[in-house]
Amino acid sequence: MSGVTVKARAKLNLSLDVLGKRVDGFHDLRMVMQSCSLADEVTVEPAAPGDYLAQTNRSYIPTGDRNVAVKAARAYYAALGREGGAHIKITKRIPVCAGLGGGSSDAAAVLRALNELEHGALDEAALHSAALAAGSDVPFCLMGGTALAEGRGEILTPLPPLPETQVVICMPSFNCSTPELFARIDARKSRCRPDTAGLVAAIEAGDVMGAARRLYNVFEDALDRRAALAVSSLKLCLLDNGALGAAMSGSGSAVFGLFPDAESARRARDAARSLAREVFIAKTD
Repeated sequence: MSGVTVKARAKLNLSLDVLGKRVDGFHDLRMVMQSCSLADEVTVEPAAPGDYLAQTNRSYIPTGDRNVAVKAARAYYAALGREGGAHIKITKRIPVCAGLGGGSSDAAAVLRALNELEHGALDEAALHSAALAAGSDVPFCLMGGTALAEGRGEILTPLPPLPETQVVICMPSFNCSTPELFARIDARKSRCRPDTAGLVAAIEAGDVMGAARRLYNVFEDALDRRAALAVSSLKLCLLDNGALGAAMSGSGSAVFGLFPDAESARRARDAARSLAREVFIAKTD
């Protein structure tokens, strides 16, 4: 049987709020999430039962069970109730450790590909459960589009698609530690919160400007001084070059801005290159 190739789209956090730590060790989150056209390419081929392998064009990414794409493949066959196997080839374009959901999106792509290979053997609810078994962001990456995400990120309320908008994504020369950021958030007694309700209302009204004005990520308030300065500098660069709004995505360190047109996006990309390791132009998708 031949393989299936699918796109694995990056996700952006238009807002991110941490509501508190749960007894199970996870955190309750409230986020507005948006997929975009920056994407990895994932090819899945069936393999002998128990034979799971992920290969990428990044030598530092694990190939076995530590790879979330392999976890997703195992979760898929566990949901089917039988042993399976998969060889996974991932062409990475989404930066890793960036808050863009690259690994989660690869895992979601594996689930979609396997379900195609298995002729739709799992329904939507079973796929969602397999996605959550692989990781908290995988259910949204499986669904894509625009959504309010709550709980660990698995409680999804679809929102109307954000009108197609140009996005500039900047990857600084450092990564952020997600556990450290959560620990700092937990230690803060008070903090600003995103206007999630206002953001949702703007999206429902098709108001890109209103949505862009409400971009906010509480993890930005928990960054160390060096990281905070770098993120602030990138946001200012994007805003000075025409962004309608800018924010860090996820637990970082990628920073993105929403732009009204391709010309301003190109201008911002060129300006940000001196401040970032990589800069991409994409669009909401």
